Amino acid sequence: MNILSIVSATRAAAVCVALMSSPSAWALDAGAVAPELNLPGLKEAVNLAALKGKVVYVDFWASWCGPCKQSFPFMNALQSKYGAQGFEIVAVNLDAKRDAADKFLAEVPAQFTVAFDAKGDSARRFDVKGMPSSYLIGRDGKVFAAHKGFKDEDRQELESRIASALSAK
Repeated sequence: MNILSIVSATRAAAVCVALMSSPSAWALDAGAVAPELNLPGLKEAVNLAALKGKVVYVDFWASWCGPCKQSFPFMNALQSKYGAQGFEIVAVNLDAKRDAADKFLAEVPAQFTVAFDAKGDSARRFDVKGMPSSYLIGRDGKVFAAHKGFKDEDRQELESRIASALSAK
């Protein structure tokens, strides 16, 4: 990795941390219709509209994001625990180069759906302000909850929201 790459990654991380601490960073609030998501995936195309009727946890991540690396085992556990109840995780990678995402996934395997958006168009539609950012989409295709960042102490709150979304009719 050259110095320019390190500086760019450091600046990007600093911007993400600054944005994550801003309480007014969300524009896509609960009740809003989830934006379109139609991206290439590991195995096949990923289309959010095709998942209507399920509760979908859309997580935006990048290979350079430390909290993203911490969140993957948690998301694997969530997918395993709630998948049979109509729960699906879609993790959208925003790395400009696919090989960075592939290296990350080799180190931290995903047992859920992974999509790739090197141009970041979906992140703009979801108004992502930091990494990771997650959006819980209800069975009706509307945003149930949004969350930015990931810390161990977030686990209980996130799982509680997922359980609530799964029980909502």
